[in-house]
Amino acid sequence: MRIYLCGFMGCGKSRIGRELAKKLGMSFADLDRYIVEKEKMTIPEIFERYGEPRFRELETAYIEEMPDNSVVALGGGAMINEKTAGTARASGRVIFLDADFETCYSRIKDDSNRPLAFNNPKEKVKELYDARRPVYAERSEITINAAGTPSAIIAAIREKL
Repeated sequence: MRIYLCGFMGCGKSRIGRELAKKLGMSFADLDRYIVEKEKMTIPEIFERYGEPRFRELETAYIEEMPDNSVVALGGGAMINEKTAGTARASGRVIFLDADFETCYSRIKDDSNRPLAFNNPKEKVKELYDARRPVYAERSEITINAAGTPSAIIAAIREKL
């Protein structure tokens, strides 16, 4: 079984995912890092050279390679693609880490590895957040309020599972 964590950039998918995997005795995988390793390019390089649509195709292709018995942190846009979302739902349980915009933005605004946040003004990033949030909720099995401490968030996830 796989547990997929989705949500906006900076909501805590990787941090929570690593800790959740340890608590559950599972492995941890980060889809964005996997893509970087496989493509031998950073995410900004992929965006610059091939564009966002190609990056979304890579997410769709590589999600199927995620290990069984793992917690997988998905990229912020992975669940926007219906095929990627369908693969996640068919092969595991999808959990939406619902963090407020200001929390997410404070974590990502200066991160050059996040081209959609780094290369856009705050207002554009907020528009992206507002557009994606209902999609995450709709395409996930479980929604978790990600405003608490990591241990509280993990406890809430374990309770829902």
